[in-house]
Amino acid sequence: MACAYDNSLVLQDVDFDIREGEFVGIVGPSGSGKTTLLRAILKTMKPVHGTITHRDSLRFAYVPQVETVDWNFPVTVMEVITMTRSRHKWWPRTSAAEKKDAETVLEQLGLGGLGGRHIRELSGGQQQRVFIARALFHQPQLLVLDEPTSGVDVGTRHEVLHLLSDLHNSGVSIVLTTHDLNGLAAHLPRIVCLNKTVIADGAPSEIITPSVLEQTYGAPMEVLIHGGMPVVIDTGVHNNVKPIRGVS
Repeated sequence: MACAYDNSLVLQDVDFDIREGEFVGIVGPSGSGKTTLLRAILKTMKPVHGTITHRDSLRFAYVPQVETVDWNFPVTVMEVITMTRSRHKWWPRTSAAEKKDAETVLEQLGLGGLGGRHIRELSGGQQQRVFIARALFHQPQLLVLDEPTSGVDVGTRHEVLHLLSDLHNSGVSIVLTTHDLNGLAAHLPRIVCLNKTVIADGAPSEIITPSVLEQTYGAPMEVLIHGGMPVVIDTGVHNNVKPIRGVS
């Protein structure tokens, strides 16, 4: 598969499968095509070559980067969650059944009782959970997230990681992009290294190595084993990698 903007290739020769029940992280430097790949998976972008094939009747949902959200927009938690379902109706008011479904999802994510709260009044971890709740409101089989831990502190990152692990264990397939090699990617069952094409695909122990990371990021990187897990050392040069102090 290949994708392009204005005849300039962003992705080329990309070929991999996301199987039912998987939890996959896509890593790579800025401009490597990570977000474009998500758009192709969601079929909001059409490849210039090749195809994206979904299982019949696949239900999927998308969680954007929270950094792209206008937190001053006058909207409550409940409105954030239900507006996507209401927009498909002539009458946009939320039904009692939809409100009950939304409240169930909020309870599931530890946000019970916050439906009437303005989104700007929430903590960073709560804000991320709201947008995950918005996606789960549609009962997806595949959850797609773009940089779910970008711009959050270490505590929130741990919170998001545990939440995604719980969702995966409940049967939701997950694919996400991340630049957080130490705090997030190292904990995932499968990592895909991307830089316009797939550089490597496998378990963190196979992927987070100096040779693979140098091919992916275009510069040498040091990797240590800490607590049985690979850790990328921050030398102050690689601004796409979270530092060692963020290790979970």
